[in-house]
Amino acid sequence: MRKSIVLALPFALCGLAFAAAHAEETPAQLVAQAKIGMAQAKAIALKAQPGKIVKQELEKEAGGSGLRYSFDISNGKHTYEVGVDAKTGKILENSLDDNAND
Repeated sequence: MRKSIVLALPFALCGLAFAAAHAEETPAQLVAQAKIGMAQAKAIALKAQPGKIVKQELEKEAGGSGLRYSFDISNGKHTYEVGVDAKTGKILENSLDDNAND
């Protein structure tokens, strides 16, 4: 029995290390990784898609640097999703998303 525990321990520790490395990062940790701030990202998004921002978030997502500001922007008739790379300021997405408020 003791031999089984000793053999299993390294695998258990590897599992814990993997889980810790892939745990959700806090909003503060994401902000610390961003090279541009929310205000600058909003200005970039509104220049690409004028309207009113109805939802905003900073998130990890595939594409670009992997860290993006995501905005739902309403122009009264339609809602668009605009993604701005949080490290470069480049527009990653600008698409119609009329289901954003569902």
